[in-house]
Amino acid sequence: MAEVRVKLFANLREAAGTPEILLSGEKVIDILLSLTEKYPGIKNLIFEKHEKDEIPVLCGSINILVNGNNVRHLEGLDTGLNDSDEIGILPPVSGG
Repeated sequence: MAEVRVKLFANLREAAGTPEILLSGEKVIDILLSLTEKYPGIKNLIFEKHEKDEIPVLCGSINILVNGNNVRHLEGLDTGLNDSDEIGILPPVSGG
């Protein structure tokens, strides 16, 4: 299992009460499930639906970056991870 640094931004950071956390997992989905287990308040901000026995669906407005690359352009939530990878979770942000 890879140990990765997860950086949270905007309302995700506020809901978790921390800007970053170290978590372990083989794939992006493992990290997201661990994150939402540790901070249940962000589950509905990351997933459209997620019941215990269902496959989670990522919110369309959330961007997950692994080392700066959007997982939508990689292998999605099945993107594999290596030690010292960095995951950024970015909700939609607007302003001027």
